[in-house]
Parts: sequence; C-alpha cells; structure tokens
Amino acid sequence: MSSGAAPTSVDDRTAKARIRDAAIECFAEHGLAATTARKVAAAADVSPGLVIHHFGSMDGLRSACDEHVVATIRDYKTGAMAEGPGLDILAAFRDAPTESLMGYLAAVLHDDSPRVAKLVDDLVADAEAYLQLGVETGMVRPSSNPRARAAIVVLWSLGALALHHHVQRILGVDLTDPDIVANQSISAYAAPAYEVLTEGIISQEFAPQVSEAFRIHSSATKDSKEPT
Repeated sequence: MSSGAAPTSVDDRTAKARIRDAAIECFAEHGLAATTARKVAAAADVSPGLVIHHFGSMDGLRSACDEHVVATIRDYKTGAMAEGPGLDILAAFRDAPTESLMGYLAAVLHDDSPRVAKLVDDLVADAEAYLQLGVETGMVRPSSNPRARAAIVVLWSLGALALHHHVQRILGVDLTDPDIVANQSISAYAAPAYEVLTEGIISQEFAPQVSEAFRIHSSATKDSKEPT
C-alpha cells in the first residue's frame, strides 16, 4: 500500500562529483579569488580534507571543473547537431545544461593564464567538430575555413559571457542565471542572435564586394610575405 508520500530525490553522484559540481557553483557565484577549499567543502557537505584528497589542490579542482564544463557543452551541442533539421528547438532549450556552467565560464575567462587558454582551445576544437557534424546532418552550412569559423563562434559567445553585465543591462538577460530557460528570458538574447546567424547582416547586393575585398587583401598579404 502506498503511504501517499511523494518520492524523494536521491543524489547518486559520487563525493568527487558533488565536490566538483559544488566548486563550479562556488566559482560562478564568488569568483576565483574568493573560492576556497573550505567554501567548496561546505557547499558539498564534505570536509575540506576530502576536497584535497580527491583533487590534490585547488588547481587540480579547477582542472576538473574545466574538463566537466567542456565535456558537458560538447555533449549537448553534439547531440543537438546529430538531430539535424528535425531538432525540436524548444526541447533543446529545455534540455540545455545551464546549471552554473555559464556563470563558471564568466568567472574564469578574466584569468589570463595557460589554463584558460587550454579551456578556450578545447571549446574551439569541440565547436569545429560539432559544426562539421551539423554540416553533415544538414543543419549548418559548409565553411571554407571550418576552424576559423568555429573560433569566431566560440569567441563571440565567450565575449558575451565576459560582458554579461552589459548583456543584462542592454537586453535584460542574465546569461549566467542557472534558471535562464525556466525564466523564459533567453529569447531576448537568442532571437537576435538567431537572426544574425541565419539572416546575416550584410545584404546580398553588397556581399560580393566584401568577398572580393577580402580575397584581394588576403592575396596581397600573402605576396608581401613571400621572399623577393
């Protein structure tokens, strides 16, 4: 017989995963300098010693956070591209791994270090791969320079995160809000971004002149670098 009580949610993550996820939330909320092993331990409901036991140091913990954020974004984007043009956009929005991932990226991007350079490089490499998958499934147009295009897409997105306070001020959207999809504010950012990605900015009449100008400039630059 049922007791009528609602089923309780069981957190089946390992202690290591709980510490990592708590660290991502702490970095997103408090920033790099203010996040300590003690603060992460309190958020994960473990001892500070267990944080060091699993990750060796706060640097080791940050590396684990970087890897998790990159992998989560990669898996989500790859899954979406694999669906092709039949992708359910609203379902994709609902399934987006918001949590504190965007807040984490916004917090760490200002750290001009080799660690962040690797993070960005990994995001670009993954973007090149899932955009190519999108080309193959008919969701994305081919590119004459896939890696450069992937880099531009990632850097534009990361730039918006780095300037998220201004995004919120101008568009009224907090890109670091873990509940951004539930709050239904994402469309204020996503809709104009979609317009840029699909419709473009440069008119069809002007586009050939732009392409020719870049071709001439590229050719002249190449010629100037050749030995005489």
